[in-house]
Amino acid sequence: MFAEFAYPIFEESIKLYHVIDDAYQPTQNPYEKGSIEHLLFAKNWVDTVQWHYEDIIRDPNIDPVAALTLKRQIDASNQVRTDMVEYIDSYFLDKYKDVQVKPDAKINTESPAWAIDRLSILALKIYHMNEEATRTSASAEHKAKCQEKLNVLLDQKNDMFASISQLIADIEKGDKFMKVYKQMKMYNDDDLNPVLYQNKK
Repeated sequence: MFAEFAYPIFEESIKLYHVIDDAYQPTQNPYEKGSIEHLLFAKNWVDTVQWHYEDIIRDPNIDPVAALTLKRQIDASNQVRTDMVEYIDSYFLDKYKDVQVKPDAKINTESPAWAIDRLSILALKIYHMNEEATRTSASAEHKAKCQEKLNVLLDQKNDMFASISQLIADIEKGDKFMKVYKQMKMYNDDDLNPVLYQNKK
């Protein structure tokens, strides 16, 4: 049950981040480097930092120069997030490299790691929606609305646990196969982004 294994690591990352609650704090990964736990924790930590970057950049009073700097940090963070998803997929590719794929095996619309990516984001949504549903300074109406949303998110979590487990089980049995496409992000590439490559002339 990989999703059930990963989710508490995501929760641990989110809680540890919020001890200091500063997007610029250093990463505090408690797991052994090279382990899948270390990678899952690092993945969620980046997601958590970017969640708060996105909050900061929406401040209507943000200094325009600071906003531009932050936008570039968000772009860099997006690239790191994508790289980490590919590292997690490499873990699955290696783990199931000897599986005999059945002739009628099907491909999924997303790889296991991209599903885990969505689960990491969902953990963040649940954490912050719970904050709003229990915020003492909020109105009863606000808290009730947020509790309704939280209930939906928790239901989604259970569905994701089931669907990710099924996907991985299908891969283990050879009923589905993995095909990983390296994400070809263009906006950070000075050979592919027209604004960047025109400036090189």
